[in-house]
Amino acid sequence: MTDTVRVRPLADRDWDAVVALERDAYAGLGLSEGRAALESRAAASPDTCFVVDVGARTAGYVLALPYPPHRYPDLSRAEETATPFPPGNLHLHDIVVAPGLRRRGLARHLLHHLTGTARARGDQRISLVAVGGTERFWSTRGFVAEPGVVPDGAYGGEAVYMSKPVPARPSLSPPPSPTPPPFLREVS
Repeated sequence: MTDTVRVRPLADRDWDAVVALERDAYAGLGLSEGRAALESRAAASPDTCFVVDVGARTAGYVLALPYPPHRYPDLSRAEETATPFPPGNLHLHDIVVAPGLRRRGLARHLLHHLTGTARARGDQRISLVAVGGTERFWSTRGFVAEPGVVPDGAYGGEAVYMSKPVPARPSLSPPPSPTPPPFLREVS
């Protein structure tokens, strides 16, 4: 990849690309939330939502927001304007990379950036809901399954709540990167 890769805050101009990426990743699982719900999640915690650009193209995004441990966004409703939860647990709701740009480390860039953001906020944990059989992918990144947290059907089949501690400082070497699934949705 010769184009510049950059993670930056999600901006209003990014929504068409974000909505298209989310729809393509989750519609087949019946989990696509639509623009209003996605925008509400970003509005609830704008400082924890980012896009990754490759050159001039929006190549992926991450939506994360503070939630108490063992809780997560309800896919059937939008978030309230401001999330009232204090730092402690940052819930990675959604992470998606464009199909033609997967397997190039872009999700790793987003996750690394999110981890640094969680550390700076004072969060001790990052949680997510692995969907569509992605539990193994997240396990290799240090997330531990907590069965029974997500009711059957709340996030489709095979949904598993997972979490991991936020490391005190960045790791000097990234873990080996197994083949990622065709899409990723940290809770969601």
